[in-house]
Amino acid sequence: MVIKRIHMEVLVACLLALGGVAVAGGSLELGVGWTDSGPDAGYFPFYVGLLLAIAGFANAIWTVILHRGETEIFIDAEQARRLLSFLLPMTAFVIVTLLLGLYVGAALYLFYVAWRQGKYNPFWAAGLGIGFAISLFVVFDTLFKVPLLKGPLEAFLKIY
Repeated sequence: MVIKRIHMEVLVACLLALGGVAVAGGSLELGVGWTDSGPDAGYFPFYVGLLLAIAGFANAIWTVILHRGETEIFIDAEQARRLLSFLLPMTAFVIVTLLLGLYVGAALYLFYVAWRQGKYNPFWAAGLGIGFAISLFVVFDTLFKVPLLKGPLEAFLKIY
């Protein structure tokens, strides 16, 4: 699998344009007109979104016209594999954090990364993950009094 640079440039330009369309469309609910007291709440976001959409689509078209036929590689199979080895555990961390809380998510993420990517002994990796989660709790919840996202384990242990 090889992804060419031109394909990524067009993709990013189109994503920017779609983001602009989303901003402009969302601001229509707030009103984009001008009233006696000044602009409606969606006036400026609408025009910023419109500019983003125009710039994104123009950039995509310009890229296709200017770089058509180029074969410069953006990412090859080996680079994609290394990227996914970072991205997939991070995605799992976000999902686990939303379901089980930040402390459990951080402990599991650090355990996995230390074990699989850092080649640590599984017991040391588990100690690292648990130690980091406890450190997070002590620093944020206890010392700074800033509660972080908690899950069912903390509720079971009555740590709120």
